[in-house]
Amino acid sequence: MDSQPGLPRCYRHPETETGIRCVRCDRPICPQCMVSASVGFQCPDCVRGGSGTGHAPDANQPRTLAGGRIAADERFVTKIVIAINLMLFVAVQAVGDRLVDDLALIGYALLPTGELVGVADGEWYRLLTSAFLHQEIPHFLFNMLGLWVIGGIVEPELGRIRYTALILLSGLSGSALAYLLSPQNQFSLGASGIVFGLIGAWVVLARRRRHDMRPVALFVALSLLLTFTRPGISWEAHIGGLVGGALVTYALVHAPRVRRNLVQYTACGLVLLLDLGMVLFRSAALA
Repeated sequence: MDSQPGLPRCYRHPETETGIRCVRCDRPICPQCMVSASVGFQCPDCVRGGSGTGHAPDANQPRTLAGGRIAADERFVTKIVIAINLMLFVAVQAVGDRLVDDLALIGYALLPTGELVGVADGEWYRLLTSAFLHQEIPHFLFNMLGLWVIGGIVEPELGRIRYTALILLSGLSGSALAYLLSPQNQFSLGASGIVFGLIGAWVVLARRRRHDMRPVALFVALSLLLTFTRPGISWEAHIGGLVGGALVTYALVHAPRVRRNLVQYTACGLVLLLDLGMVLFRSAALA
């Protein structure tokens, strides 16, 4: 429908005519700018000033599905994670195997030099550093492609803070299960646990959005097929990341709005405790 002649124009969008005015300052506002108040509508400036809505100044800001703030750059955290992986990959190419020996995941081993290494020897940092570490170009490129594509789907739905928690817990869950089930002297590395955590998140989000699940199910099936048929793959890290990512995301997007933060923090804490439990159990067995 064409705009009626003679209507005032929105003070924030001069190209848009509107018959609505802010109940506080009486400035014309278009439907894109108006924020519901107890009586009528208010403009964004009055809302930010906390001028009578009864809510915090940012209470009416757009939110993601999980309750996070909508960001202009929807791949901001994904870019940072890829940059970290790239820096470590370049460092490995420059320094050589020594850096891999220092940062890769290994349970408990005696090096030819007589040095004891591994998570069971107190090197817990390996549980996270290994999730950002790559040695071979194909492995690095494949995981970075997965981070870029699937991260681009998941990050806008969760928001930066919740997406960062998903990344860290997915990587930790993959490492924890690999540490629990793999031979104690087996090295493993790579962002596959994080990528599979994003795949698990994608499944949960697709169901929450009521999308067609057939393409998602096919992608997951192919990913699992490659996991269990290709040699040299740490299936434990893949499954750990997949399950951890799915659990975290389910809690993030299904938490009731009135207790959203409490439920989300609690769920992430429980996944963290589960990971720590696996690590402590394995460390006690190896020690």
